[in-house]
Amino acid sequence: MLILAYALAAEPTVPAAEPAAAEAVAAEGAYASGMEAVKARQYDQALGRFDLCLKLDVNHAGCRWELGWVYWMRRDWQSVVGTWQALDPAYPKLAPNLAVARDQLALQRLAAEMRAKAATTFQSTAPSGASLRLRGVGDMMIGSAFPEGALPPDGGKDTFTAVRSLLVDADVTFGNLEGPLCDDPAPSDKCRPDGAPGSCYAFRTPTAYGSFYKDAGFDVMSTANNHAFDFGETCRQQTEATLDTLGLDWSGRPGTVARWTTNGLRVAMVGFHTADSGNNLNDLETATTIVRGLSAESDIVIVSFHGGAEGSKALHVPPGPEQFYGENRGDLRLFTHAVVDAGADLVLGHGPHVLRGMEGYKGRLIAYSLGNFATYGRFNLSGNQGIGAILEVTLARDGNLAAGKILGTVQEGEGRPVPDTQNRAADLVRVLSTEDFPSSGVQVAQDGSIKLP
Repeated sequence: MLILAYALAAEPTVPAAEPAAAEAVAAEGAYASGMEAVKARQYDQALGRFDLCLKLDVNHAGCRWELGWVYWMRRDWQSVVGTWQALDPAYPKLAPNLAVARDQLALQRLAAEMRAKAATTFQSTAPSGASLRLRGVGDMMIGSAFPEGALPPDGGKDTFTAVRSLLVDADVTFGNLEGPLCDDPAPSDKCRPDGAPGSCYAFRTPTAYGSFYKDAGFDVMSTANNHAFDFGETCRQQTEATLDTLGLDWSGRPGTVARWTTNGLRVAMVGFHTADSGNNLNDLETATTIVRGLSAESDIVIVSFHGGAEGSKALHVPPGPEQFYGENRGDLRLFTHAVVDAGADLVLGHGPHVLRGMEGYKGRLIAYSLGNFATYGRFNLSGNQGIGAILEVTLARDGNLAAGKILGTVQEGEGRPVPDTQNRAADLVRVLSTEDFPSSGVQVAQDGSIKLP
């Protein structure tokens, strides 16, 4: 009996702290695998790993912080706020980012409230056979050979697969080509070879990718933007030659206008940008002269412009000129009203990389930014920067808006557009139009259809 008692007494005991230590090790493993999933943009997997981490160690600040960012990428603002509120208020970079998340949550709630009050739909007033039905999108850059590693693994062939049916369903489909189509391997005229990563953005999409735009249903492009000249005149010429070969109309280089005929209507589209490398929207006298001349010889004139500040905070259209990194990005209210006064029937904006509000002016529709549509690899798609739209407009022969609709999209993974079943674009445009243009903002119904006030 004494021997048995001694044996029992000699059995090693497990320290009370050991299970907690094991859970801490497991939590670190979950954190590490969660970070790998984030790096691969596998957000569902990352969500599960960070959730597990916090179950193992509820005080793991790193897991809570990264979990909030996963919710951020999923645009689940309520979960972002709920997750980050449990962090120490002094946690690095928490305060400014939590403030943004709270603002986004307030915007999301306002959008839901306004959607509930909106009309169910608006009906078209277009007469049969005497109209132009256009679908237009914002920024597109579907892979870049600069820097290395910014091309999609399948060569870009599936970029538009999920949205093609929406793009081809129109008399004409428009988009902004953000950067050149070019195979020239020369270095960028814009970015220094020894520049720090992320300090400069230059795009060079292979010319073979041009066919993907054609196959997706695009008919006309604006090349008037701040990336058209990223690789100089050689690549600009290759871009224009590629579009010409594909039969895609374009405008961007100073003095260029796209012209075509649809349903018997003579249509012209001219693209503007905030620099002399394109038709310059800051040169208001020349811009209005161009539009006035086009109006005299065309049934319908469409103006495209690339202007305004950029990024998640650029949702609103301010009065007066906008500045971005020291550049004059245009007085967009002044410009858009001036070109409508000169004869423009539709004004389509892009450039801020987020959606902006829309307004009616003298019976014409002005869309201040259609946001990011298909921007692979090199664009920040978090929050509202990942929400895009296909804007459908039906213009009567006299240029008046007969019907319109916002078809929401989002970008998945590295940046491929898919239809958004929640149509968050419509909700966002409804809010922004009401806030920025109280008396002239478009009305947006629950199904995304729009009408002028």
